[in-house]
Amino acid sequence: MGQDPDTIRSEIEATRERMGDTVDALAYKADVKSRAKDSVNEKVDSIKSKVTGVTGTVSDATPSTGDVKHAARRGKGLAQDNPIGLAIGSVAVGFLAGLLVPSTRVEDEKIGPMADSLKEQVKETAQVAVEHGKEAAQDAGQAAAQAAKEAGQSHAEDAKSDLRDQAEQGRDRVASSAPTSS
Repeated sequence: MGQDPDTIRSEIEATRERMGDTVDALAYKADVKSRAKDSVNEKVDSIKSKVTGVTGTVSDATPSTGDVKHAARRGKGLAQDNPIGLAIGSVAVGFLAGLLVPSTRVEDEKIGPMADSLKEQVKETAQVAVEHGKEAAQDAGQAAAQAAKEAGQSHAEDAKSDLRDQAEQGRDRVASSAPTSS
């Protein structure tokens, strides 16, 4: 009971503040409409910030107009310098794209037998080409072996001839340096 009136007043004031905060919190929890509106606003702000971030990322990843013009000029120059290469490259890209696209049921029904026949012909042609390649390689190997054999024989004959010549020269030297008996 012997508390100072100023202390009691400050405690009452602190209690009133806490009660005010508690009442405000309870009022906010009871006001579903305001809470829903706040939640929506928070989500909208979050989405806006994400969209802004994505826009910046896309802007950074997108080439500038100057880059696009430079690449177009470079591509045009390449096409003018090498039109056959461009045509072959285009055909190759088209062929690969066609291989990557799955065939449909209708294509299998209509083109399937023809495609199978074409695949078989390509396979046979490839086998014939491989056989011809093997034969050509064997022929080339035999020709190289024959040429090496002939070259070896020619060198051996040349070496024998050189040895005979040197032997004769050696005999002649020995004979000319030997004293003659009379």
